[in-house]
Amino acid sequence: MEAAAGLAEGGCGPAGGTAAGGRESGGQGSWAGVAGGNWMATHPTFTEMMSLDISDSAQIYAAFVVYLDLLEGRNWHEVKHVGVAELQLVCLHAREREQDSLQVMVPVSVHISLSHERIREIIKKASLPQDDPDTPLSVTLAIVESDSTVVYYKMTDGFVIPDPPDDTEDVDNKQWRKKRKRLFK
Repeated sequence: MEAAAGLAEGGCGPAGGTAAGGRESGGQGSWAGVAGGNWMATHPTFTEMMSLDISDSAQIYAAFVVYLDLLEGRNWHEVKHVGVAELQLVCLHAREREQDSLQVMVPVSVHISLSHERIREIIKKASLPQDDPDTPLSVTLAIVESDSTVVYYKMTDGFVIPDPPDDTEDVDNKQWRKKRKRLFK
């Protein structure tokens, strides 16, 4: 992973020239030219994230976009940023509902390549300790495109047995009983 040189002048993402759509012409990962101008660079949470020991400003920008999406777009609760210097990532801890347990969001740019080893390292070092030792560690990757689109993927360390179907017809279904029998062996 390459670290970006710094903020683009007058923008709020990594340095680099942009084409009409806010994308760098001929390069990867430019966040400059994103609609909104300088308000983002002066936002208190963004400036706090920039003061963390994270060298990749594109990762910080991705974390801020996810922060705004969770807080403003999805109305999550207690959204807090945490710098993980060892991984060079800004993670977010948040609750979907007030009574829910904290979840870990790991914002990454769509241009970052993640290997299986890197994902395993992220899960092990960024996830919160579980109350139940049988519960697998998990994080949610929040993949951010340059147009601020965010896609969420929940990642767990190991297999997770799916919840039973809500539809009562499926519970009586012979196939479901077979699948359930195989899963609980």
